[in-house]
Amino acid sequence: VHLKSGERAKDKNLLLTTILADAINLGLTKMAESCPGMTYAKLSWLQAWHIRDETYGAALADLVNAQFRHPFAEHWGDGTTSSSDGQNFRTGSKAESTGHINPKYGSSPGKTFYTHISDQYAPFHSKVVNVGVRDSTYVLDGLLHHESDLCIEEHYTDTAGFTDHVFALMHLLGFRFAPRIRDLGDTKLYIPKSNSAYDVLKPLIGGTLNINQVQAHWDDILRLATSIKQGTVTASLMLRKLGSYPRQNGLAVALRELGRIERTLFILDWLQSVELRRRVHAGLNKGEARNALARAVFFNRLGEIRDRTFEQQRYRASGLNLVTAAIVLWNTVYLERAAKTLINHGKTIDSTLWQYLSPLGWEHINLTGDYLWRSSSKIGSGKFRSLRPLQPA
Repeated sequence: VHLKSGERAKDKNLLLTTILADAINLGLTKMAESCPGMTYAKLSWLQAWHIRDETYGAALADLVNAQFRHPFAEHWGDGTTSSSDGQNFRTGSKAESTGHINPKYGSSPGKTFYTHISDQYAPFHSKVVNVGVRDSTYVLDGLLHHESDLCIEEHYTDTAGFTDHVFALMHLLGFRFAPRIRDLGDTKLYIPKSNSAYDVLKPLIGGTLNINQVQAHWDDILRLATSIKQGTVTASLMLRKLGSYPRQNGLAVALRELGRIERTLFILDWLQSVELRRRVHAGLNKGEARNALARAVFFNRLGEIRDRTFEQQRYRASGLNLVTAAIVLWNTVYLERAAKTLINHGKTIDSTLWQYLSPLGWEHINLTGDYLWRSSSKIGSGKFRSLRPLQPA
């Protein structure tokens, strides 16, 4: 909607072109050259008045909700679990000075697009962060501030996505946290009393819990969790502050001790539950597959971020996330139509196999060339494209 008048964009094709310029990392100047009838002035005007974080967020929520309510998406999950992961993009040209270096990604400066994806493959939140900041700082932001109808109960990350503080806040805010911890054998358990009561676990025990510290700062812990839940402060801001406090800070130590309790309980569950390990691996694999799609879409400018302002970098991430969500929705709809067509042609298909399909394919999507917004006369409003004919076995 328009920043001042609140009216929707009158030229839908102009709006779609501007969004696509962000998503494929082409920029407004090059997009105007690749899209007949468009000019830089028109695209720049629409971006200035209609493209904002809140409009991108609302549009993303609409796409995620549409896919969430689609019956075929239920084959992949019920929308109550999710995963998050950071994807590095190099910063080049004039934006190189805005990037940071993380040895994990090599010696080139870059930015990270940190994205949350549901168990139904829908990317419901994305944030631009510095590569030098640990992923765990931003895990809760996506769970608390997305605008979709998803009700996430369990969340998965890799090793970079967890700290004891995150474990504590996840528990306090009502989420089950299940990270895939690398080098699990080196991660210690913490117990409430002396080692003699846990002789079997002695090699795994790293120390005893300071329960008194948790009790002494319990009211402060609850106030912190309430402030984050109500949006008074963001979880990422508080996690950065807590991580920078000296060891003697009472609240930071108390929250760490609470997190150690939750981490210990989780590790014990992880060691005993094959189903938990399977869920976590499956959830993280969906995120990796989504990253491959995002990399394919964000192909212009060698896949580098060359925007100098943080605002423009955010628009790149939001546009990319919106278009990948649109691809996921499109594929979900057409996968169901293809499945029904096979059944109608007498094909016997085990319905349990649908869960192994993925709506993240892009081989059928032409990402390069000129971008024309022509409506086919063969497709009426609200109608579908024809499926390709079945090939003889």
